[in-house]
Amino acid sequence: MPELPEVETIKNDLRKKVISKKIKSIKVILKRTVKSNFNEFLTNLLDNKFISIERAGKLLIFELKSKEMFLLVHLKMTGQLIYSENGRIIPGGHADASTIKDLPNKYTRVIIEFCNGGKLFFNDTRTFGYMKLVGKKELDEIVSKFGPEPGAKEFNYKYLKKLLNKRTANIKSLLLNQQLIAGIGNIYADEILFKAGVAPERAANSLDENEIKKINIAAREILRAAIKYRGTTFNDYVDADGNTGNFLKKLKIYGREGKKCQVCGEIVKKKKTAGRGTHYCSKCQS
Repeated sequence: MPELPEVETIKNDLRKKVISKKIKSIKVILKRTVKSNFNEFLTNLLDNKFISIERAGKLLIFELKSKEMFLLVHLKMTGQLIYSENGRIIPGGHADASTIKDLPNKYTRVIIEFCNGGKLFFNDTRTFGYMKLVGKKELDEIVSKFGPEPGAKEFNYKYLKKLLNKRTANIKSLLLNQQLIAGIGNIYADEILFKAGVAPERAANSLDENEIKKINIAAREILRAAIKYRGTTFNDYVDADGNTGNFLKKLKIYGREGKKCQVCGEIVKKKKTAGRGTHYCSKCQS
């Protein structure tokens, strides 16, 4: 699933490509991808322009020029936004060459074409992602449900201590809860807990002050680094601008089951915690 660093990268890349370009046509190949009134979706996008792109957690927010409307895009598990112009493509998400070539392809769900000939493809292999058109009031209601994200002023030791001290759920599940902390998904939750030396199944209210401080620092540092390296991809794909997600090479625990821990040499294990495949080192994390 694209997480905060990947979605931040997509936002920044698309700002350079689609802002102020008039929308010429919209083709919806899979209707259930659109979660708002279908006719209103088409009518409000056609001949309109995106004037800004923002992000709330893992949610992309495209502001339209007229009618104070916003296009929300959530990539969920396998969604990708791919911009194509003059044969050059800029993919966003976990770049996989098999899903972004020969566009449109069997994974393409929506195509937005601009008057300059550029096209924005919404691809999604498992079809959990969505597009939704909302007004300002509904947007504010949706965004208000997100917790602070690591890096925000509100996300600090005091907030985290108050959050964890009154909850018995395991720490992994709380890191994944978007209403409490926005933007963290499975990859970065594992990386944060490994860096902090905390076992993923630990009850949140069992953590001492030092462990909470370590989680707070780890969350900020890891997401900051992941944004710097344009997120994590699972292929060595390089886009038309020469960019790739390089944080894959920086991962310390995620995806390393059966391999030696880079810190202590213990074999990295994987188990299901909070309903997700979770990587951990039983020696480094307690």
